[in-house]
Amino acid sequence: MKNFKFKIRGNTYEVNVHNFEDETIDVEVNGTLYKVDVEREIKTSKTPKLVRPSVVNTGNADKARTNKPDDRKGAGNIKAPLPGTILEMKVKKGDPVKVGDTLLIMEAMKMENNIKSDKEGIIEEVLVAVNDSVLEGDCLVRVGSN
Repeated sequence: MKNFKFKIRGNTYEVNVHNFEDETIDVEVNGTLYKVDVEREIKTSKTPKLVRPSVVNTGNADKARTNKPDDRKGAGNIKAPLPGTILEMKVKKGDPVKVGDTLLIMEAMKMENNIKSDKEGIIEEVLVAVNDSVLEGDCLVRVGSN
């Protein structure tokens, strides 16, 4: 049961709602019981309906599927995976490297990270030195073919 006080044109009314079923409410106003029929408005939603455009196949999906996770990355460049500082160099110009060899150690986010080669070849150029700060995507080392 809910109790309300209404003031209409200076007159105070004490209203008690006893029962609310379907479209009928039992209401007591200043001690007199009434059955009131309620008309409900159908409220429209204020949330807009999301309509997505249909997907058009451009044929690029087939090309994307041909790349395998073990495909070699880059064109001979080893890049920084995240911003950091170079702590130690493990290779120099002219050194041969294989896939998985550690090229340098880099500190990033207070952790030491081994930067490894993802290609086989000979180091053509070392572009960083110890204590250098690098940004994500900076080229660290260039690896050439044998």
